[in-house]
Amino acid sequence: MDGATVAGDLLTLGYGALPEAAFRGPACADFRALCARLAAEMTALGALELREEGTAVLGAGHGPDAEEEFLRQLTGLLRALHCPDRALCGGDCATVLREPGGGLRLLRFLCSELQAARLLHLRLQLHAMPVQSLEGTKEGNGVVQELMLTLQALGLPRPVRGTLASQLLREFHEKISELLPSLPPESMQPLLSSPLGASQWEVLETLSQSLTEQYCCRRCLLLKRLDLTTSAFHWGDRAEARGEAMKAVLFPIRGLLTPESNVSVAHVLAARADLSRLVPATSVASRRGTSCAINKVLMGDVPDRGGRPDELEAPMPTWRSRREDGGRGKAGQQRWGRRKKKK
Repeated sequence: MDGATVAGDLLTLGYGALPEAAFRGPACADFRALCARLAAEMTALGALELREEGTAVLGAGHGPDAEEEFLRQLTGLLRALHCPDRALCGGDCATVLREPGGGLRLLRFLCSELQAARLLHLRLQLHAMPVQSLEGTKEGNGVVQELMLTLQALGLPRPVRGTLASQLLREFHEKISELLPSLPPESMQPLLSSPLGASQWEVLETLSQSLTEQYCCRRCLLLKRLDLTTSAFHWGDRAEARGEAMKAVLFPIRGLLTPESNVSVAHVLAARADLSRLVPATSVASRRGTSCAINKVLMGDVPDRGGRPDELEAPMPTWRSRREDGGRGKAGQQRWGRRKKKK
C-alpha cells in the first residue's frame, strides 16, 4: 500500500499529515487514536450505530490490554462496515495489521468510508434544505447556478421560495423521464462503453491532472494578453473622459474569466456517444454560438508588415566588367599605376 495515497486522503479529510505510527500498526497508541477518530466521525455522521449510549465504536485505550481490546472492537467495526478486504475482515486481523503495509490498508479503508459518509450526510442535508438557503457561499452559489441552468434546459419555471431541494430533484426526474422517450434511439448511449479497472482510473486521473495544468497555463497566457490589450485602450486621450465607463463594462466580464478548468474525470462518466461526432466549426449549429455583430465588420486596407519569406525571391548576382563598376576604367587604372611609380 502506497503511503502517499493514504497521506493525501488524510489531508483531504482534514486530519493532517500521515503519522509515522501508521507503519507500526495497532501496537502504537497514536495509530489506534487515529483509527478511533475516523470511526468516531463516521458514528457522528450516522454511518454507524452505537449499541450502548456513550460508548465508542473503536477506542484507542491505554495499558497492557489496550491492543487486544482495540483489535476486538476493530473486528466488529469492519464487519459492520462490510469491509471487502478479505485479509482484514475474514482472516486474522492482528496478523495482517502487524505485516508491513497492514496499517496503511486499514487507514485507506477507513478514509474511503469516511468520505462516503460525508457525501451521504451532505446529500441528506441538501435534500432537506430550501434552494434559496444554499446561497451565500461559493459552493452553495455554484449548486444554485447549476440548478437554475438545469431548470432552463428542461423548460421548468423557477421554484417558489421555500421549495426543498429534494422536491426540485423529483421534478427533474419526472421531466427527464417524460422527455427520454421522445429522443432518437441510442442518443443516450455512454461514450465510455467498457468498465475501467483501478489502475486505469489512476492513469486517467493522471492524464486529467496533466491536461488541467496545461489548460491553466495556456489560459493564463491568454488572460494576460487580454489584460494588456484592454489596458492599452486606456492610454489614449479619449480614455480620460470615458475611462470609468470602460472599466464598468470590462471589469464584470473579466472577473468571470478564471484560469481554472471545471472539467473533471466525472465528465467522462457523463459523456454520451454523440460527443465523439466531429462537427465543422463553420456549420450552422456551431455558428449559432460563435456568430456575433463584430463578425460583419470589415477592416480597411492595412500596411503590409511582411513576414512571408517564402514569397520573396533572393536577387541573383550579376557579372559586371570593371569599366562599368563605379566609373573606374582604364584611366583610373593608369592613374593608380602612376601613383605607384611615384612611390
